[in-house]
Amino acid sequence: MATISVDPHATGAAGVPDTRFFGHPRGLSTLFFTELWERFSYYGMRALLILFMTAPLGAGGLGFEIAKAGVIYGTYTALVYFTALPGGWLADRFFGQRRATLYGGVLIMFGHICLAIPALATFYLGLALIVSGTGLLKPNISVMVGQLYGAEDTRRDAGFSIFYMGINLGAFLAPLVCGWLAQSEQFGGILGSAGIAPESAWHWGFAMAAIGMFFGLVQYLAGWKHLGAAGLHPGGAGDAVQRERNRRTLRRWSAALVAGIGLIAALGATGALRVTPEGIGSGFGIALLVVTAVFFGRLFSSGDWTPAERNRLITIGVLFVASTVFWAVYEQAGSTLNLFAERDTENRVLGMAFPASWYQSLPPVYVVLLAPLFAWLWMRLGRRDPSSPAKFVLGLVLVGLGFVILVPAAGLASSGVKVTPLWLALTYLLHTIGELCLSPVGLSATTKLAPARVVGLMMGVWFLSLAAGNYLGGRVAALYEALPLPVLFGVVGGFAIAAGLVLALFVRPIGRMLARAR
Repeated sequence: MATISVDPHATGAAGVPDTRFFGHPRGLSTLFFTELWERFSYYGMRALLILFMTAPLGAGGLGFEIAKAGVIYGTYTALVYFTALPGGWLADRFFGQRRATLYGGVLIMFGHICLAIPALATFYLGLALIVSGTGLLKPNISVMVGQLYGAEDTRRDAGFSIFYMGINLGAFLAPLVCGWLAQSEQFGGILGSAGIAPESAWHWGFAMAAIGMFFGLVQYLAGWKHLGAAGLHPGGAGDAVQRERNRRTLRRWSAALVAGIGLIAALGATGALRVTPEGIGSGFGIALLVVTAVFFGRLFSSGDWTPAERNRLITIGVLFVASTVFWAVYEQAGSTLNLFAERDTENRVLGMAFPASWYQSLPPVYVVLLAPLFAWLWMRLGRRDPSSPAKFVLGLVLVGLGFVILVPAAGLASSGVKVTPLWLALTYLLHTIGELCLSPVGLSATTKLAPARVVGLMMGVWFLSLAAGNYLGGRVAALYEALPLPVLFGVVGGFAIAAGLVLALFVRPIGRMLARAR
């Protein structure tokens, strides 16, 4: 784990705290807007991705079947979170969080530029670059936010809340802007009047995501001086012996990765192996399952755990499964629900048409409106505040209900009727309330339960559950045309609710364990 470097700009010469950004260190402004633009680029592209893949060739899309697009989408979003683990390791051992964030932003920008070029090869290259860049940027920029504050600085939690608002502001704006460019009749008409094929509008949406990341990089470099020492040096580099060990580890893993890619390419070129996106996605799913099993297997088998520590690790495993189920359902916003919005929803309000991708702006709006209310509610409840596992149960039940209420809407859609946007608005509301119940407490509960000697490692568990959940969500999206919609939505919702009810059986034991961990 990286050591904590405190920004010397956080306090003045007389020890007066830096309050130049709404009472917080000036460096928070730099990280706030960097994350805002990075999330703008990510959610702008995400709102379009599966719609672009499944759009007909004549409409400028890739013409993929939903089964194929779902696998690609799930693999891509899973890798975005999975690569946060090596991204954090590289920053700790070699780059430092400051440079890792910069390198990640550059890779993300070039990834979106590739997506803006209408070619299949650049499409896959763009996804690969965005995955690599997000893995470097996403975990390390959050670490730097914490490093802006001293250990006893009471502004830290509020600083992360401000930072979180930047995430949601970027996520709100991105589908509106990128979606309008990619899908609106108005912009298509503008392109046509300029002699440009309206079908190319998808790539203008992707180009806007690249421009967003460019803005983020410009202001990041401009505000570099305000970050002080935060993330400037790799805290886990160690002495000369440790640095050499790190280099050997990097060389081994790099060689293994290159050899693996080379072997797959060679087998594909000779015809011995049929390399397809579906095959790569399935291979990644198997690898993800193996990594998860090996991770927990080695965790339980290694170390001289006390009975209490072993019980805590088992509890973390239970919460990992619950988190995976939640994100598998929740993250279908960009896949299954996006397809339902495009194909089966009457996208008009007060007679005005809008792109299907605009629904992706609803969850961040709900978060901004409801997060302060929930923070007040948990404080108001005092001793009656539900325990962390109870909030997990609420999250699972609510995200499941979000799909269950769509069953009658899916029945209407199956008969050829386009349903009102209110169905999706209500679904996203329930999903967001579920997120506010589960997401903020998930990592907190994990770190509380983790034995002190592996608390840093346990932070990777949260990213791993997100990766697994996103992958499973993509596989579910691949069934969009294989199953009747009412059945698909009912099974997805019922599975999440059932998982919540099973977890409810463990609420009291986990709650007692968390109380002892305080």
